[in-house]
Amino acid sequence: MKKTLVIIPTYNEIYNIGNIIDVITDYYPDFDILIVDDNSPDGTWKYVEDRTKTDERIHLIKREGKMGLGTAYVAGFRFAIENNYEIVVQMDADFSHDPKSIKDLVEKVEEFDLVIGSRYIEGVNVVNWPMSRLLLSYFANLYTKIITGLPISDATGGFKCFRIEALKAIDLSYIRSNGYAFQIEMNFKTWKKGFSIKEIPIVFTDRLEGSSKMSKKIVHEAIFMVWKLRIRSILGTLK
Repeated sequence: MKKTLVIIPTYNEIYNIGNIIDVITDYYPDFDILIVDDNSPDGTWKYVEDRTKTDERIHLIKREGKMGLGTAYVAGFRFAIENNYEIVVQMDADFSHDPKSIKDLVEKVEEFDLVIGSRYIEGVNVVNWPMSRLLLSYFANLYTKIITGLPISDATGGFKCFRIEALKAIDLSYIRSNGYAFQIEMNFKTWKKGFSIKEIPIVFTDRLEGSSKMSKKIVHEAIFMVWKLRIRSILGTLK
């Protein structure tokens, strides 16, 4: 069994965090979990901190404030590299990504460098989203594919598995995007550096507890990010 880390960024996920940790540790007793929390006012970080005292598989990075999804994952990736993990899984805390599907990603990463749990590779597999949100997501991915040439159906999805070699090859100090833009940027840079990518179908179910972190700022960042990536790739300045 390769040394595997599951990274989960959190902000006000107290209603979900205990359950998601329990499911992952039950199904994957050999995996470690890293929670990257942005000083959640609801005490998410405190709950995780208490769990770290009784379970060595659970780790916590508590940050000073709400710094965003992308920088949270970058902190997690650095932790994985520094602690000699071989496989890194990233996922949400709210059960929109089914923890039972982690095994499918990890199995496939034996053959590929990045495996993406895709909502759109086989039709549209999204549950409980309003039509406006679904159309936004679907056409954002189509837009990304057209502008960047990235051969992925779901470039904005957050349920993914990396080989550590792919993460080591990307200069993480240049990753400053968040939300959709972060997912697109990591996928694009992985692809441009010659690593192999595979999409496998998943079912995405919208959160039942807590509130969505989606905002207009996240959407606008993604719109401009695809052009930045394309231009930098053409100019040879992509890090």
